[in-house]
Amino acid sequence: MSAAILEHLRRGSIEIEGRFANSSNTTLLVVVRHGGAELRAVYKPESGERPLWDFPTGLWRREVAAYVVSEHVGLHLVPETVVRTDAPGGAGSLQRFVDEDLQSHYFTLRDESRHTEALQALAAFDVVTNNSDRKSGHVLYGEDQLWAIDHGLCFHEDDKLRTVIWDYGEAPLSPAVVEGLRRLLDAAPPALAELLAPHELAATQRRAAALLAHGFLPEMDEDRPYPPYPWPLV
Repeated sequence: MSAAILEHLRRGSIEIEGRFANSSNTTLLVVVRHGGAELRAVYKPESGERPLWDFPTGLWRREVAAYVVSEHVGLHLVPETVVRTDAPGGAGSLQRFVDEDLQSHYFTLRDESRHTEALQALAAFDVVTNNSDRKSGHVLYGEDQLWAIDHGLCFHEDDKLRTVIWDYGEAPLSPAVVEGLRRLLDAAPPALAELLAPHELAATQRRAAALLAHGFLPEMDEDRPYPPYPWPLV
């Protein structure tokens, strides 16, 4: 199914339906039409990004890179996301829209034990991708599984981990996560070289190696020179 969705996102015509008003960068809800079928997606154009002092332009590339890493390590937590250079607002990321349960987010989902394994895997994913903006509202429940979205502020070479997912500190990595991280170390997906700078890719693999060597999820360190949480929390 993912292959068909990726093909749809890569080749379909794009029509803008509206804008997400609460996003700091331009984030658009679009309809993608291909082969007589319609698919809703989220389009983030580079032209709508606000400049940041610590992240270069092209945050949308990090959105795609997060999907590539999630798939490569076998987590399948990020909705299908592709590069579109021919979209209405110019180059950007196009991600399948998840029909989510609007009442759920990390702070509600963590109370259900059936989600613990997926949330621990997501915590490991955020460590490796160096997610500096994992808000509670960036964790969705829909289509009978958890999803993680909004990865524009990932993959920085400096340690910038800011997340609400600190409940699993010192929990051991699952065998599936260990296997996936080893796969990332053995051979990074070629697509990452086109999405990240060489030093960012190298830093990603170093973080994966360090997490594997430790074998456990990290605990929150409040002595870091920056807050361990993003703001707002949700």
